[in-house]
Amino acid sequence: MRVIFIDFLVHGWIVYHQSVQANQHTDPARAFHLGHPASRQSLATFSHLDPHTVKTIFLPLAVISTLLLGTTFVLGWTIQDAAKPSLSHQVDHHLWTALAGMLFATLVHGLVMTYFIGTGRWFEETTRAYSTTGESVIGECYAASRTLKYRTIMTIVAGFTLLLAAGTLGAAADPASPVGFTGWLGLAPATLHLLVALAAVAVNSWTHLAEYSALHENAKLIERMMDQVRRIRAERGLDD
Repeated sequence: MRVIFIDFLVHGWIVYHQSVQANQHTDPARAFHLGHPASRQSLATFSHLDPHTVKTIFLPLAVISTLLLGTTFVLGWTIQDAAKPSLSHQVDHHLWTALAGMLFATLVHGLVMTYFIGTGRWFEETTRAYSTTGESVIGECYAASRTLKYRTIMTIVAGFTLLLAAGTLGAAADPASPVGFTGWLGLAPATLHLLVALAAVAVNSWTHLAEYSALHENAKLIERMMDQVRRIRAERGLDD
């Protein structure tokens, strides 16, 4: 499991770090030209990385996250009476599983955001490097990647917000809580917590599907842009 996390982080970090390095020696206007070492660095960024590897890494993480959140919901649903001291172990199991599920889901979402930040920087620098070629496909890939990145981030924010709301309502609904929450809109605290928790599990499960789809689409954009970059450099003899 630790290897999977490290691989995911390494992919995102390599993309971001090499894009930054590729831009360190440009002029104040950050202008590139095709023969500049920065443009070669931009090409090299993905030459040894398979964009589709990230999907393979992400999939087991998403499955574990969904299972943890689903287990948390089931454990909460089966609590018979949270106010009975004899059943406090049920609340404890639900609480600790909920904390693990929320933290793990947040970490998975954060890994996806990190990867999109890294690849987004690469798209930006590569587009700048080849902007003088008049190649419309590169610009199209960059625009599509930006749209995909922000759409994915908004989906992640929605999922995380529901997790936070479900956890907050769960703490407030605990009979041992000093908050004294009495409900909202005529709904009991436990009922509110149940409804928001159900929404959180459903939305985060859907978010994982959306993230996987976005990673797949992003990999295709990377491959498409790399094909164009290789063609341009081969036509102009820039790698000779």
